[in-house]
Amino acid sequence: MQFHRTFLLFTLGGSLALASSLAVYQDSARYTFSPGNDGFIGFARNATAKCKGSTVALEPRIDCPEDARLCKELSSLKETEKAHKAVQANIAVLKTFVSLPQPTSLDAQSWIEAARRIGKEQAELTAKESLLERKFLLETKSFGKQAPTQQALYLHTTCPEEITLELPYGQLSFSTYYKADIGEGKEIGVTQYLALTNRSGIDMKAQKATFYYRQAHRYISPVHFSPWIVRKYEPEMKRYYVKKAVQRVQADEPMVQMAAAAVKNASAPAAQYLSAREYQINDLLLPSTGEPVNVKVTAWKAPMKCMLRAYPYRNRTAFRVCSFKPKTQIENNRWKISNGERIVNDRAVGEYDEEVYRLYTATDPDVKIVRKPLVKKERTTGIFGSTVRKKDGYTLLLTNKSDKIKEMIVTERIPASTTEEIKVKLLAVKSDGKVDYDVSKEGKIEMHIALKAHESKKIEILFEISYDKDVKIKY
Repeated sequence: MQFHRTFLLFTLGGSLALASSLAVYQDSARYTFSPGNDGFIGFARNATAKCKGSTVALEPRIDCPEDARLCKELSSLKETEKAHKAVQANIAVLKTFVSLPQPTSLDAQSWIEAARRIGKEQAELTAKESLLERKFLLETKSFGKQAPTQQALYLHTTCPEEITLELPYGQLSFSTYYKADIGEGKEIGVTQYLALTNRSGIDMKAQKATFYYRQAHRYISPVHFSPWIVRKYEPEMKRYYVKKAVQRVQADEPMVQMAAAAVKNASAPAAQYLSAREYQINDLLLPSTGEPVNVKVTAWKAPMKCMLRAYPYRNRTAFRVCSFKPKTQIENNRWKISNGERIVNDRAVGEYDEEVYRLYTATDPDVKIVRKPLVKKERTTGIFGSTVRKKDGYTLLLTNKSDKIKEMIVTERIPASTTEEIKVKLLAVKSDGKVDYDVSKEGKIEMHIALKAHESKKIEILFEISYDKDVKIKY
């Protein structure tokens, strides 16, 4: 079964005659609905329910409605468990029978026949026990993926109106991701999806479901003005502390349990795009299967420009980077990129660069990059040789192994100084031919390089650092 699958969300029509709604946040979820006459809720854990704004009690029970989907799965699981235990009991009885005292007179033929039948029965029971054990484990795992508990949850008293059920973090969740079709590299087609996951133990039906990329429970403390005081400097007196001997005693068991608990606690219809980080789906059927339900949110196209980029000071790989201006805010930097039916990268990453969004689509194995340091040289100048001038640099060897021309932007750097005592100067960016480059105050060098088929180009970057001979530097 695929983990990410597109699940059909049906129009509920008459089954949603009564108002029902769902609101999912990053830390909790609220489900407003009308339970059946029996008060059955589902298999949720740590849930709270309200009727007319007042909290109502929920109680676990052993029984479960036979027509409920999860109840049928739980019943099947219990039947498998019962059959497994019955086989185990049969094996135990057979072992007891074999261990009984043997008769004094021995009929060899009878004993041979009995041993054959006993051995066959033992083999069949052992195989059946192993099969039932595996089936029971698989069914238990499957149910645990769909619901946090095997105890059915009911309303303690009936409610004449809809109840609002609040579920804690993790039982109902969603995330967003993007698919991009880059085509020939001139236009990008972007589709945004929501991946909804329900493992609350409650099969949900909602006329209106809203999803928020924010927390429902968040304390924000008020901010009050406090003056910024300047005082006369007075050195603080040095304080001395004497360590007290710590008496080693064995902690109480309750205290140990409290400490352990503290450590533990520390640790496809389309959706409507209401605004950034807020979505709505009408007539939603969201069963508690534990499997993601993928829902399309929005789709748009935008002009795009793609080119090769390399950052040899950090990585010796050339990247294909596509830039475009998004029509809606990009809320998650995870992407699945394709070119028609061909998958380019299903784990791509993007980022904003001011108003432009950059999408790192793939690497180019046809471009080989080698970066080597040059020999460092130092000399002193000034009165009595008070200034050290240190020359340094590195070489880049770029090789195009393909049969096509490669145009790329290579980003490199030289050290940048934050003090007047240390000065850095770019001396040269040289190659056999002219190198088109720009350099910023921060020491960022961007070179526009064109490599012919099977061409190699060597670029030498030199810089000089000057500083007082009594100053020590590192970079």
